[in-house]
Amino acid sequence: MFRVLFVLFIIIPIIEISVLMQVGELLGMWPTIGIVILSAWIGAKYVRQQGLATLQSVQVKMAQGEMPSGEIVTGLMLLVAGVLLITPGFVTDIFGLSLLVPSVRQMIATSVQKHIKVNSYMAGSSTNTSGFHSGNTYDHEDFSQTSKPESKAISQHHSETIDGEYTRKE
Repeated sequence: MFRVLFVLFIIIPIIEISVLMQVGELLGMWPTIGIVILSAWIGAKYVRQQGLATLQSVQVKMAQGEMPSGEIVTGLMLLVAGVLLITPGFVTDIFGLSLLVPSVRQMIATSVQKHIKVNSYMAGSSTNTSGFHSGNTYDHEDFSQTSKPESKAISQHHSETIDGEYTRKE
C-alpha cells in the first residue's frame, strides 16, 4: 500500500511537472495552459454525458429487477476518469481520456472481474449463514451478570432461519 501511495503522491506529480515543462518549452506557456484547460473542459463534458447514460442504464436495469453490476463498474471508472481529467497535466489527461473509450473500459472491467472473488451468498449459494428473526435484536444477548436458562431458550428459538423466494408481479 505504501508503494501505491508513494507513486500517487510523489512520482506522478514529478512526471506531470516535467511533461508540462517540456510542452511549455516547445509551445510556450499560454498555449500549454490553454491545452490543459481545454482538455479538462472537454473531458468533463464527456464524463458528464457518459455518466448520465450510465445512470439511465442503471435505472432501467433496476426497474427490470436486474443487478446493474456492469454499470456500477462503468460508473466507477467514469468517476476515476473525471478525477484524472480535472487534475492538471497531460499524463493524467491521457489516462482519463482513455477511460472514456468504451472498449478500454470494457477491457479493464473484464481484467478486474477475473481477480474478484465472489461471495457465495451473493452468488446464490444455499450456504447462507444469515437469517431473519422476529422480535428484539438483543433478545438473544444476556446483559446481566448471571446466566438465566430462560434467556438461552429464547436465544435458541430466535436462531431459526426463515428461507423463501419471491416473485415480482407488475
